[in-house]
Amino acid sequence: MENHTGKTAWIFPGQGVQKCGMGKDFYEQSALAKELFEQASQLLNLDMKALCFEENEKLDQTEYTQAALVTVCLAMTEVLRDRGLAPDMTAGLSLGEYCAIAAAQGMSPLDAVLAVRKRGILMQNAVPSGQGGMAAVLGLDKEKIEQILSEEDGVSIANYNCPGQIVITGYTGAVEEASKRLTQAGAKRVLPLNVSGPFHSPLLEEAGAELESVLEKVTWKPLEVPYVTNVTAEYVTEICQARSLLSRQVSSPVCWEQSMERMIADGVTTFVEIGPGKTLAGFLRKMDKSVKVLHVSVWKDVEKMM
Repeated sequence: MENHTGKTAWIFPGQGVQKCGMGKDFYEQSALAKELFEQASQLLNLDMKALCFEENEKLDQTEYTQAALVTVCLAMTEVLRDRGLAPDMTAGLSLGEYCAIAAAQGMSPLDAVLAVRKRGILMQNAVPSGQGGMAAVLGLDKEKIEQILSEEDGVSIANYNCPGQIVITGYTGAVEEASKRLTQAGAKRVLPLNVSGPFHSPLLEEAGAELESVLEKVTWKPLEVPYVTNVTAEYVTEICQARSLLSRQVSSPVCWEQSMERMIADGVTTFVEIGPGKTLAGFLRKMDKSVKVLHVSVWKDVEKMM
């Protein structure tokens, strides 16, 4: 892509940022957002309002989290688009890649919601409960982590989030053993993550293959702007590539740091993080303090965008 300054990217978070009440003010303030919540509820036979707005245990269960978060992020996106705003490119971390594709007009919001509902179920059921896990490794460089993991079976890198933060994934015992070795090698901290499985590990290859048949039913549309895929940190400009990349994505490492570096190198100076929380902004600050990061997580943020 040509390198000229001043581009804007819309970026979308992954699982883990969900919280009770997310999107409620959008539902109340925008007929468009309300319609998406209601259509998603009907499509999935789930009460999306209850799931997102009321205290409940389901919101943190992968099979429900993914559909809830994508509904919320895309309701926010629809409001921004309705006000005439549009990005130059998009990206999303793991689950967020579905929002990135929908925001780039490559699939409808409802197709995205339905696909991630099925993705969540496949991922949750891929490995028996308790047999797989993940941990965040803080303060150790990626080359050192890669070297240690190459000597351990059943554990691999799940996410390259930002300098000094990498997530590992795999069988529970292998993750625990690797965590000890990484601590001994100088990691500041290794924190087990509260997740229901070893996401982004080769243990999910079968789930990825099953996901491909779900993605075959999506109505794909030409992309209005490119998005950057987690799998390779490269631009996707042809929607025909999306299906195989998304099926590979569940068992491949998320190259988020590399994706952001790519966008910054191509002249993105403003990132808009759409969805609850400010996780992605935190990652960006560790990469390049000069880029501007805006947030759309509550209704009043929309006014600031105008």
